[in-house]
Amino acid sequence: MKQRTATIQDVARAAGVSTATVSRTLSKPSVVARATREAVLGAVEATGYRLNATASNLRRQRAGSVIALIPNLANPFFSQILAGISSVLTKAQLGLLVADTQSGPDPDERLAYYLRSGQADGLILLDGTLNEAVLDVAGRPPVLMACEWMGSDLPSLRVDNARGVDMAIAHLVQMGHRKIGHITGPQSNVLTKARHDGFVAAMMARGMLLHDDWIFDGDFSMDSGRAAARQWLGLDDRPTAVFCASDEMAVGFMGAAQHAGVRVPDDVSIIGFDNIEMVGHLTPALTTIRQPRTEIGVRAAEMLLGMIEAGALTGPSEQIDVEFVIRESVARIAE
Repeated sequence: MKQRTATIQDVARAAGVSTATVSRTLSKPSVVARATREAVLGAVEATGYRLNATASNLRRQRAGSVIALIPNLANPFFSQILAGISSVLTKAQLGLLVADTQSGPDPDERLAYYLRSGQADGLILLDGTLNEAVLDVAGRPPVLMACEWMGSDLPSLRVDNARGVDMAIAHLVQMGHRKIGHITGPQSNVLTKARHDGFVAAMMARGMLLHDDWIFDGDFSMDSGRAAARQWLGLDDRPTAVFCASDEMAVGFMGAAQHAGVRVPDDVSIIGFDNIEMVGHLTPALTTIRQPRTEIGVRAAEMLLGMIEAGALTGPSEQIDVEFVIRESVARIAE
């Protein structure tokens, strides 16, 4: 016997609301209360109701999707963020398209294409190295920056990078370290500046010496972490601890140091930034600053949905706090 297709009336009865409320929740989820939204979405799942998304999008002149633009699809940092974005968009009957801004010869042209193509109702941009002038496109969809940023007026969602670095340096000082190095990110990246400025401020606030020889250039990759380790090994006066502006660089530094016979953390202590999945499984497990990546994705999608429903290109910016995760890669030394 063929199972009856669920209707909007079935959803309304299951959720204990009117059909108008169901329709409003599915078409404009940002304008209804969280409890109502959860009740309706739960009823949709329970009844197996399927909205005719194509017809709905045609009526609302919507593309029915959001594009997330990231600078490196191979970077594991973005996986949880994308999962968080997708979880919100799925409930709002929107698809998620993912593209790599750096995969072609002209990243700015790729952004311009997506702004003009009509493929998406909004964009979540996770690459702050692009040219803000590209956004000056008539009729473009809303754009939200997440994690990275460019310009002061574009709505963005960021973490408190300076606070994260300060917690890392405070922990190293508490563990007796006075000679602390730093591996930076790529020079064109806003996170590089934010974390380097945070490093300098945290060191100066504690009366610590800053040595040019202890600042190593990186690009957020494991290869650059390995290169920094080789530089560190070549120093006559080595820092006893190294703060890395990303976990991938910390992984590269640790591997190269251990391969050279250096004991971590006995001979050098290491702290990363991001808390990507692999670092808890290293030997020793990496002490790092955790970005709540799933929460970042969820909140970024919610903020963009609000802009889409309001038909607005501007909106508020928000900041999410970070968490310091202590594991085994930092040793206490004699002061």
